Amino acid sequence: MHETDMTKALILTVKDWYESQPEPPKIEKIHLIVGQFTCVEPVSLQFAFEVQTRNTFLDQVELVIKDVPLIAFCHSCQQEYQPEIGLQYSCPDCNSPMEDIRSGRELKIDRIEYSSLTNNSLSHA
Repeated sequence: MHETDMTKALILTVKDWYESQPEPPKIEKIHLIVGQFTCVEPVSLQFAFEVQTRNTFLDQVELVIKDVPLIAFCHSCQQEYQPEIGLQYSCPDCNSPMEDIRSGRELKIDRIEYSSLTNNSLSHA
């Protein structure tokens, strides 16, 4: 389950940002972008995050995951198509192999929603 390792990396990244702030913010939500072709299971990632953040500075923080579809481009047909993961990756019209992936490999923190403990304003990082 590589979601566990990914969650550890996410927590370390957010912790580095958190500790670099002049005063500790109250983190409300962490928004992630996860492509379907990363083989990351959003439900497993959510579960790993909840388990690993218990009793930490991220306890009760909401993890919001935006799922990005796998989109490929066929140079022969000059069109985008959506491969069926695990079933068919080639172009559905001409059967050319998938060579140009336009989306679906993303795996990143999009933004962090937080409020300052002193003024309760919502900010984004």
